Amino acid sequence: MSDTTHGGTAAERLVDGVLAMPGALPAGIDVLARLHLLDAVGVGLAAARVGPARGIVGVPRAAGPCTVLGAPAGAGPADAALVNGTLVHSLEFDDTHTGSVMHGSAALAPAVLAAAEETGAPGDVAVRAFAVGWEVLVRIGLATPSGFQRVGFQGTSVAGTVAGAVAVGLVHGLDRDALLDAVGVAASFSAGNFTFLSRGATSKAAQAGIAAQGAVSAVALVRGGVTGGRSVFEGDRGFFGLYAHDGSAAGRLADLAADLGTRWHLADAAFKALPCCHFLHPFAEAVAALAVPADRITRLLCRVPAGQEEVVAVPWEAKQAPATAGEARWSLPYVVALQAVRGAVTLDDFTGDADPDVVAVAKRVEQERWEDSGYPAVFPAEIVAELADGSVRTVRIDDVDGNAGRPWDEERVVAKFTGNCARAGADPDEASALVRGLLGGGVPDLAALPALAALPAST
Repeated sequence: MSDTTHGGTAAERLVDGVLAMPGALPAGIDVLARLHLLDAVGVGLAAARVGPARGIVGVPRAAGPCTVLGAPAGAGPADAALVNGTLVHSLEFDDTHTGSVMHGSAALAPAVLAAAEETGAPGDVAVRAFAVGWEVLVRIGLATPSGFQRVGFQGTSVAGTVAGAVAVGLVHGLDRDALLDAVGVAASFSAGNFTFLSRGATSKAAQAGIAAQGAVSAVALVRGGVTGGRSVFEGDRGFFGLYAHDGSAAGRLADLAADLGTRWHLADAAFKALPCCHFLHPFAEAVAALAVPADRITRLLCRVPAGQEEVVAVPWEAKQAPATAGEARWSLPYVVALQAVRGAVTLDDFTGDADPDVVAVAKRVEQERWEDSGYPAVFPAEIVAELADGSVRTVRIDDVDGNAGRPWDEERVVAKFTGNCARAGADPDEASALVRGLLGGGVPDLAALPALAALPAST
């Protein structure tokens, strides 16, 4: 659609919608934003101690005012955002908005926390910016459902830079023109593809960190006088044309901006119960519901929602026998076999070598494409199990645990956070202090974060 039709470019409509949003979050969204921030911190701390990218915590960097998860000293905002975003995404344990297929907190929380610590912004400003960033991120994803993924880009890293720049810009108090510049400049940092799947590389985790770093850097550049284009989303060479091959998405984004402040997509974002690709969660749940020992399963057929295959099912033979346990985070046959063999899927299951007993069961898993599954609005699963006694059982999970129709309560989020802090070896008193600060009512208080993040030396 033309700019005239929209009364401005998609970027202008988006920024105007953001600036028209109420100054205070609705009570329920405020609580949810605090919970998603808390979850991101807990996941990042666990990753700093046991994750595949934990080594980045010890990489030398210039000192600064911003917390680095797992480190005793802070760093500059861009460095802190890069490290923390990489950590939060490295365990595949971070939240997802399923309809847009976006891992919001991995890109947004590190960027917003760094900006808040750099500026000294109060907690309510940080939490509101974080929530607004989520709304922008989801709308970019919904403008081209699964479009980035179809082309080969990770949507979170492509769109997270832009949404993060809006959130960081709000923390810095940018005006309309500067926010528009931040959107235009941030699009120059957008990147992140699915080549990691070829060998289970951990570069996917870094893509969220790069998005967070790019958001912080874009705002810093704008504050220094760098400007960005206003029609960044439109055209074949614009944001959607390049990253999604979808020239009509800019018009849809402009339309989606109309309900900013009245429609809160953060309410639909799902917390993750398992440290692996979110597509796999309902399949693990289906195997758990089957409640049959692995040695009684002779064949297990997984119906894979169309659009998920490239991530969790291709090439099938390699997915059945991943080179490492870490690579198995994106393997449908391995994760369902893992659930069948061990009765659970945990952080420890994705370190070291792939388990030969699990691989043996994965060899009995087959897959077929499932059209009209409801994906991406929901993440469903269906399995058909043939058992040793000749019987056949079918289990269907209509949507993933934690999604809008199956939301988590505060107690469950806090329990996950506490467990991740314990796994990281964090001080339980400091963990409790952050819970109280974020969830205790009134203005959210992040003062406990630096002490919590400074994990004791591992033994």
